[in-house]
Formats: sequence, structure tokens, C-alpha cells
Amino acid sequence: MKTKNLLQLALIVIAVIGITVSGCKKKTKDDGDPDTTSLQQLSKDEADMQAASDDAANDANDVLSRGTSKSIEGLPCNATFDSSAVAGDTITYTITYNGLNCTGKFNRTGTIKFTKKVSTPWRDAGAFLKLTFINFKVTKVATNKSLTLNGTHTFTNVSGGLIKQLGISILTPVIHRISGTMQATFDDNSTRTWNVARQRTWTGTFGQYVVTVEGYGSEGTYTNLVTWGTNRNGEVFYTQINQELIHKQTCGWDPVTGIKKHSIPSYDKSVTATFGYDSNNQPVTGTNCPTKFKLDWVKGSNSGTIYLPI
Repeated sequence: MKTKNLLQLALIVIAVIGITVSGCKKKTKDDGDPDTTSLQQLSKDEADMQAASDDAANDANDVLSRGTSKSIEGLPCNATFDSSAVAGDTITYTITYNGLNCTGKFNRTGTIKFTKKVSTPWRDAGAFLKLTFINFKVTKVATNKSLTLNGTHTFTNVSGGLIKQLGISILTPVIHRISGTMQATFDDNSTRTWNVARQRTWTGTFGQYVVTVEGYGSEGTYTNLVTWGTNRNGEVFYTQINQELIHKQTCGWDPVTGIKKHSIPSYDKSVTATFGYDSNNQPVTGTNCPTKFKLDWVKGSNSGTIYLPI
């Protein structure tokens, strides 16, 4: 009987040890699974800020492509436009926003101003303007998340020609470059400061435009930078376009293909965004528009893959 009791006790001890070890292993595994929230946030912030600033740049381009009158009917949507400020050979255009943009994706308030030389038509190769954002607040309708932009871009028509002429009077792409320094304030009052060096190449025809985005900036050992600076967590980051991003007008200007990498070297972490996935996390096919993008993250010795909505 005593031997039997000792055997039962030994089995119980072994079981307890097994459970304890198993529990410890599970805890270690959980502790080693890093929080990727900041990496996800960096990627989404980058996409939202590019969309917001590009939306304003498109308005400036449209205004300069259509004329210089004080009032341009229907352009931009839910905004007032003025071009009465002229000093010497410099004209200042002002757009004040008070509602949805023309696609209904963004609600916008605040002001953008842009100046150019009167004697240099926007269609000329090398023509440029200074585009200033003044408390330009953009709220994404789908998420109700907002950001407010302040700062200045230099907007250059590298190739010459007008987008509206594509497929009609010009057959070559229209190339624009945007550079400068900006600050974004988010709806939680956190801020991000960043430099931008973005090239946009326009092809296609009206209603079916395609924009190819590349980065041409460099900083230290980083090249092909499209943005770099300090994110909302106070971390220095570098964003490179490793495969050009393709945006289609027929897909609401969302990126349909391309690869963008965000690096935060001081914290040994990075995330690579690959665009062009459907709701089932599969690559889109044909003319279908993507609804998700893939994030491959690395944090120290850990890594993983997640899918997020565009």
C-alpha cells in the first residue's frame, strides 16, 4: 500500500512539473511576441499623409491647368478659390476648404496657398510652385480619423505638359516632383515631422489616369527615400520605395501594386508594405481593385506577417 501511495505521489509530482514547464514555455512564447502597433501605425500614417498631401497637390495642378480666373466653377469641390494676389512676376493662389473632396473620400478644412511666376506657364518643363499647407485638416470618411498638415512643398513640373493633355495632344508621361518638410498633427494631438522626396509619373487618359510613385531622396546609407523624419512616437524613421507604387484612378487612387519599406534603425525594427491584396489576403487579379495590403514586420529577432485594409 505504501509503495502504491508513493507511486501515485510521484505521478502527481511529475504532472505538476509538466504543467509548470508547459506554462513557463507558453509565457516565454507570449513574451517573445512583440507588439507591432507602432509599426502598423507608421505604415498607415504614411499612407494617410501621402493621400492627403497628394489630394491638395492635385487641386493645385487642376487649377493651374484650367486657368487663373478668380472663380473656377466646380473646382475644387466644397472650396473657395482666389488668385487676385499678384506682386511683380509672382501670383498667389489660395484655396480654402469647407467640406468633402470631389471623390467623397476626405472631408477637408483649412487652406493651401501656392505661388508661381506669372511669366512661366505651368505647362513648361521646369516650372515650379511653392505649395504651403496652413492648418489643412483632412478627415478620412471611412475611418473618421483626421490629420492636420502644416508646411511647404516645392512642386515641379519636370517633364512639362499638362495632365489633361495626356492621350490627346501629348503621348509621353507627365512627371512631377514634390519635395519639402511637413508636420502632421493627429487627432490624438501627437505629431510627426518628415521630409518628402516623391516623384509622380502620370500616364493614361481622363477617367483612367495611372500614377507611378517613386522616392528619390537619400540620407546616410538610405536611398530611394520617399519620406524620412520623426514619427508620432518620437522615433527616427526612413521610408523607401523598393518597387514603384502604382495608383489607379479607377481604384479611387489607392495603390494597387508596389513595395514600400519603413525602417526604424535605432529600435532594430522595420515593416515592409506590399500592395495589391483582396479581402481573402490573396493577390488581386485582372482589373480588380485591392482592399488590403500585406505587412511583413521585423522586430529584433522576431518577425511575422499581417494583412490590413487599405
